[in-house]
Amino acid sequence: MPVKWSVHDLAALITLLRDDAYQVYGPRRDNQAIGYANIESVDDLPIGWTDEQRPGHYRLHQHSQQTLFSYVVGPHAWKLFLKPPREKLWSARRGDAGVVVTEPEKPDEKLAFLGVRSCDLAALAIQDKVYLHGAVVDEHYAARRRNALIIAVNCTGAASTCFCTSMQTGPKATTGFDLALTEVVQHEEHFFVVCAGSAQGQKLSDRVSMQAASEQEQRAAQQAEENAVLEVNNNKGLDTNNIKQRLYQNIDHPHWQAIADRCLSCANCTMACPTCFCTSVEDVTDLTGDNTERWQRWDSCFTADFSYIHGGSVRASTQSRYRQWLTHKLASWQDQFGSSGCVGCGRCVSWCPVGIDLREETQVFTITESADENH
Repeated sequence: MPVKWSVHDLAALITLLRDDAYQVYGPRRDNQAIGYANIESVDDLPIGWTDEQRPGHYRLHQHSQQTLFSYVVGPHAWKLFLKPPREKLWSARRGDAGVVVTEPEKPDEKLAFLGVRSCDLAALAIQDKVYLHGAVVDEHYAARRRNALIIAVNCTGAASTCFCTSMQTGPKATTGFDLALTEVVQHEEHFFVVCAGSAQGQKLSDRVSMQAASEQEQRAAQQAEENAVLEVNNNKGLDTNNIKQRLYQNIDHPHWQAIADRCLSCANCTMACPTCFCTSVEDVTDLTGDNTERWQRWDSCFTADFSYIHGGSVRASTQSRYRQWLTHKLASWQDQFGSSGCVGCGRCVSWCPVGIDLREETQVFTITESADENH
């Protein structure tokens, strides 16, 4: 049964989580963007701020309503906390008794993610496939994921870069959360309609408030959610019809070079993407040579070194790198993991410095009768 929370109830939730030894992460305004960082109280949330996004454009604006979640998504994805940009794999020390190798302990902190959008819930599920359900399990990711409490916030609006309905990932959260909130401002009343998605979430909700949401309040929340659907559907969508075959059959299409002529190979799209998982390792040794560490760090298929093997880079051109990224994201990801690698969040569109929009770029590629689908 959905319940009704006030802003004070949300503040109480944050306090409860911190009292239960959770590290609470949520949206915060910083450096003219809304990212995710440690949250100590409701006052840390981006009260009264919204974002304006289009290809190659992101700006924050204040509005008159003191809403907490009127933004869409910023440059950060939740993988920031589950798979950190830089993580130590092991360290080694040489002494009189020989070389001693030490692995870091598995993380055991309790994490609470506040403000997870439906597209990012889908992204977490995709990353789970990569790190938890493959041939090799990332034990550190598994430990963090196991200790993560997910508090979703349903979208009540959309940016022009959002296309989650094309990917069937939103804008309403339907699975993968412990609690889901819909923010409503109606007749000068500001409240949340809250649904539990797990037994843990239900227990937490009961500790905050057990006031049932009225039918009128539930309809108001539903109307706010439907507003987001309308806004997303009014946007340019991604045509997913035969997308895998269209990309496979057009590996040598001249449009790849047209994209490359604009692309800077800056890797912004992969860094902002909530599902990209490319990493590299680096070894660091001190001046004595007695101590060394191996670190894993985020990498990108847009960097020249990422595809380097003996004799040179496999993908030396920007054309080949962009083709690799887009074809993997929308086509070979399906072969590899059984789903698309895109969740329609639009981050790659907003944060591309030159405004490359994959929704437009993929429209060029078509299927021809004579083409080989298994190219």
